[in-house]
Amino acid sequence: MTKIIGIGNALVDIEFLLNDTQLANTGLEKGNMTLASQSEQRELMQSLDEQNIGVSKQASGGSSANAIVAMASLGSETFYICQVADDALGQFYLADLNQIGVKTSKKSLSKQGVTGTCLSLVTPDAERTMQTHLGISAEIDENAVDFSQLTDANWLYIEGYLAMSPSVQEAILALKQQAVQHGVKIAVSFADPAVVKFAKDGLDVMLAGGVDVVFCNCEEAKLYTNATTHDTACQSLLKVAKMAVVTNGANGTMVAYQDDYLTEKHDNNQVFIPSVAVENVLDTTGAGDSYAGAFLHAFADGKDLLSCGKLASCVASLVIAQFGARLTAEQYQYALQNLN
Repeated sequence: MTKIIGIGNALVDIEFLLNDTQLANTGLEKGNMTLASQSEQRELMQSLDEQNIGVSKQASGGSSANAIVAMASLGSETFYICQVADDALGQFYLADLNQIGVKTSKKSLSKQGVTGTCLSLVTPDAERTMQTHLGISAEIDENAVDFSQLTDANWLYIEGYLAMSPSVQEAILALKQQAVQHGVKIAVSFADPAVVKFAKDGLDVMLAGGVDVVFCNCEEAKLYTNATTHDTACQSLLKVAKMAVVTNGANGTMVAYQDDYLTEKHDNNQVFIPSVAVENVLDTTGAGDSYAGAFLHAFADGKDLLSCGKLASCVASLVIAQFGARLTAEQYQYALQNLN
């Protein structure tokens, strides 16, 4: 069984459903993630409460965690490196992951700080806008990393949001260094346009020396490469990765790879993967994460690119047709059966 290790922010996702006027009143930029202090987040929650906008769902979240959950649910052996406080939300977070089948370490529990939370505001057009208080998750250091997990791992999946936390960079560099020593392949997800806009230097540190695979959407790819089209942005990412997987919503996904990286051959070392049509899109929260998780699960398992994309597109289509990023075990089985 393939073993994939993820590292990322540990955030309890708290989801709210609201209209565009209510979202505009928050002052948040629609479709993006905004970092906030604990007091700023408390003010937003109070404002939502005063408007009778209640919590619709709560779950362990974070970009990399969403991807790791998809991998575990599809059959990969998984381990998640993160930092939560030893409080009620932190205990909930780790227990929620463990119940799904994702292994964690007691090293992830900190006696200091508070567990991070992400308020996910979903409008009727299914767009999600996030306000995040990172809490102790922004302070992952080498003490929170169980390096022994790398000895039998196949892949390391790094979340781009960590680029926004300078204090985490040393832990990531140490993790990457040991991953290379153990022959573990490395994948990086850009996670959000805000990462490229405001933390490109941190992202460059993650990508230093090159990685095996980059996952991002078309907007993120264009921002990072200054390219103007989907396919040229995808090709430009091959300067920092052996393979780039660039999603573009309903317009499908472009995958490009360096010469000799794969045994399968395609024209211009590039493959287009169509998306799965969804009649009623409800919530895009976690769709990109789940896509990356499903794709990497299949790729690590030796599937060809079209099969990887087919599975990932199916999983993402199921995610956006419901509220919340998590699918049921039956839905994941449906996606696997759809692949065969």
